[in-house]
Amino acid sequence: MHFETPRHPARHWEPTSKPGRIQCNLCPRHCKMIEGQYGFCRVRGQADGALHTFNYGVSVSATLEYIETEAVYHYSPGARILSLGNIGCMMSCDFCQNWETSQVKHLNERVVRHYTPEQVVQTALDSGCGIISWTYNDPVVWHEFVLDTSLLAQKAGIKTLYKSAFYIEREPVDELLEVIDIFSLSLKSLDPAFYLKVSKAKLEPVLERIVQVHQSNRHLEVSQLLIPELNDADEDVHNTVNWVVENLGTEVPLHFVGFHPAYKYLSVERTSLESLLRARQHALDAGIQNCYLGNVYRDGVSDTNCASCDNLLVSRFGLTVQSSGLHEDGRCNQCGKQSSIQLPQSQPPENRTLLNPKTQRKLVWSGETNSIHVERPQADEGFTDVLIEHENGHREFFTLSNNLERAIVSRAGETDGAVTISWSDDSPLKILEVLDRAHFPVADNAELETTSNA
Repeated sequence: MHFETPRHPARHWEPTSKPGRIQCNLCPRHCKMIEGQYGFCRVRGQADGALHTFNYGVSVSATLEYIETEAVYHYSPGARILSLGNIGCMMSCDFCQNWETSQVKHLNERVVRHYTPEQVVQTALDSGCGIISWTYNDPVVWHEFVLDTSLLAQKAGIKTLYKSAFYIEREPVDELLEVIDIFSLSLKSLDPAFYLKVSKAKLEPVLERIVQVHQSNRHLEVSQLLIPELNDADEDVHNTVNWVVENLGTEVPLHFVGFHPAYKYLSVERTSLESLLRARQHALDAGIQNCYLGNVYRDGVSDTNCASCDNLLVSRFGLTVQSSGLHEDGRCNQCGKQSSIQLPQSQPPENRTLLNPKTQRKLVWSGETNSIHVERPQADEGFTDVLIEHENGHREFFTLSNNLERAIVSRAGETDGAVTISWSDDSPLKILEVLDRAHFPVADNAELETTSNA
């Protein structure tokens, strides 16, 4: 580790037959370690003869996002969530979108924050978020902190969401099922050789754990990143769709997500819209009731329609959501059929405003830039109110503070050509480019240029 972090007792380990050596049983790697040695993830290791985690409470900045960010469309559409990601990972994908935090050897310690479970829950309450999301690099290696905080959130009436590639063993999943309400699980491919070569992992345990969650009746949605020249061929899509139909049924939502070149896989372009549309159509033809496209800013590719009368229940453009076709209990307001969407909620336009904004900047959506993080420096005391006014009339309002430094803002429609960002003080807010809705930008060169309207 390149930064000071307290160790915390870890779960799921046992001594081996060799003196002084222990085995971690959190993920299928079963790393064996001697004193002072870390496992594959670089955040779990042996100290004083026992397994400890060295990333307990270690996080990137807590971020205000929307539930659609996590490829979850059938649970409280449009809900604001509090997203947290840690460091380390049980995989090492060549195409990792968050390699700067998942791969500890590349970690910039300036992005590290420390939270207690109590701080996370209080931040969710203060910001009006009814859902805490464990996301970004992958929450598996944050197991102890996720359990402790999720249990506390449960007692406070806050739901929890788990976004993961799910390289984990059965017993830890049993623990998660006690405290996690929503699972958004990602498949890399249905090819075992792909997992071994590109992700340094095995496929079968991932499939087994996804089925385990499905059998628990917890809310489940599944996604797959379509990566050019790796897993976007028709045969790859066919295999994924068939596995979902045969093992999860046709009602579990399936998301195909666009890829942006990252980490070691920079030799290709972004996933083409044609590939994504073709994959979606294949899923629909195979009987999957709801298949969505992620990282695609286009009308009609992520809407939810009534299975009975085809009434538009939920319309989506990027992270902008309107649930105008649903009753509060989730029934279609045209034919009355119950949808599969849990806890639908109305998202009226934000009416709050800043009477005397001190600072104002304008950003033009262009090229690949369809989403940003607005970041407030951690060192600044107090809080900053931020008003977002989209060119097409959509408005958002949020407050940033020491415990909540970031919020996501995305293009709100095909006619939304620019966004104006106003805030209540002279804090030097940063505007960072988000290349993927699950991407956490950390590099200095992620900051975008804006024009001043002040």
